[in-house]
Amino acid sequence: MVTNKVVARYKDNRIVKGKTNNFFPNKTSFHLELVNGEKIEIRVEELKALFFVKSYEGDKQHEKKYADKVPGGGRKIKVKFADGETIIGFTTGYSAGRGGFYMVPADLKGNNERIFVI
Repeated sequence: MVTNKVVARYKDNRIVKGKTNNFFPNKTSFHLELVNGEKIEIRVEELKALFFVKSYEGDKQHEKKYADKVPGGGRKIKVKFADGETIIGFTTGYSAGRGGFYMVPADLKGNNERIFVI
């Protein structure tokens, strides 16, 4: 089973980092093994997004450009979260009736490989 490095960003601004191998878009919760080894359950409805990352630290010096093209990435979209954060990327799976969708940021040099937007 594939294990993904993720950063879970909550609607209340909390952030937790860890690994998961049981996140599925149609499930209401999943388990996360935190970087300290503790295991917790995360309720998807409490999140703003789940970021699938290259590293937990990221690159603080990286300037986001959102100008890259993603071959086969689908429609280009701009997501503005309730907290004011904006991300531009591509999606093939947005549907207003679903609880969330995947997107690939249009900044391929950034730390985010893909994002599940709630």
